[in-house]
This record gives sequence, structure tokens and C-alpha cells, in this order.
Amino acid sequence: MNYEKILPNGIIKTNEKYIKILKIIPINFNLKSEMEKKAILNSYKIFLKTYNSDIQILIQSKKEDLSKHISNIEFQKNIENNNIKNISNNYIEYIKELNKRKKSSTKNYYIIIKNDKNNEIENYENLVCDELTENYLKIKDCLSRCGNNVIDINEKKEIIEILFSFLNSQKFIFE
Repeated sequence: MNYEKILPNGIIKTNEKYIKILKIIPINFNLKSEMEKKAILNSYKIFLKTYNSDIQILIQSKKEDLSKHISNIEFQKNIENNNIKNISNNYIEYIKELNKRKKSSTKNYYIIIKNDKNNEIENYENLVCDELTENYLKIKDCLSRCGNNVIDINEKKEIIEILFSFLNSQKFIFE
């Protein structure tokens, strides 16, 4: 995706439009009681009914990198106690085998919002930034009621990393 610039507030100017990326830290829905699940679903329905702009929801899966965890365990193997060495070796083998069978992965959840304004308006960029910021606050408010955390991605380095990771996994996500 070609982008012209990333504004200080994390808004990305592409050739044709402005977009903003929000990272969602989800709740574990399966751990909730039936009453909590109903409340969460109702809050989510309200969000979908009241939010009147286009959004794109992206879920990005990455294979889990367990090397750091394994190296921490291997550090324990340096202890002279043979029981700890055996337990550490068995645990490392268990983790590796489990990872092969289940293919452990982490998931990142994003919402992409874009502007709907005509770019021939005076002060266009300021209006778009205001609109996208307002939409971010609406989404944050609604999804927070569901128990999710919404993070405003506004650092240029993080935005570039996210765009790069999207483009390596998909060719056309913003069409």
C-alpha cells in the first residue's frame, strides 16, 4: 500500500483517503458467565447499530515464537541438580511437541477506519483528522463497554510495522 505520509496523530494519508488503525485487546468471551456473555453481545449489537461509518476488522495470526521461553528454561538446566535438569529437558520437549501439534499462534486484532469526506472541501485534512479521532473515541467507548481495550496506534514506527506485516500476509486489504 502506498501512503503519502503518516500524520503525528497516527492518521495515514494514502493517495485517495485517510485511514486510522486501532488495535483491539479482546476479552476471553469463553470465560464469561452466560449473563456476562449476553451483556457483551448486546453492547456489541449496539455498537454495530450506532456506528455509521465503514470499518474493516482484521485478525492477524502469527506463529508463536517460543525461543525466548525455551532459553529461559535452558538456563535452569545449568543448575547442578539432576532433577531440575531432567524436569527442564522434559518440559522443553513437551513445549516443542505441543507447538508442533497445535501450531501455537498469537492473534492481533485491528479495526481500520477511513474517512468519508469529499477531498475538495477547504481544510480537508483537519476535518478528516477530527472525524477519524471522533470515530476512534466512539469505537473505544462502545468496545470498552464490551470489556475490550482499544489502543490508538499513533507512533510512526509501529504503524509502519503493522502496514508491513499486513502487506506481507495480504496484497489488497484496503480495497
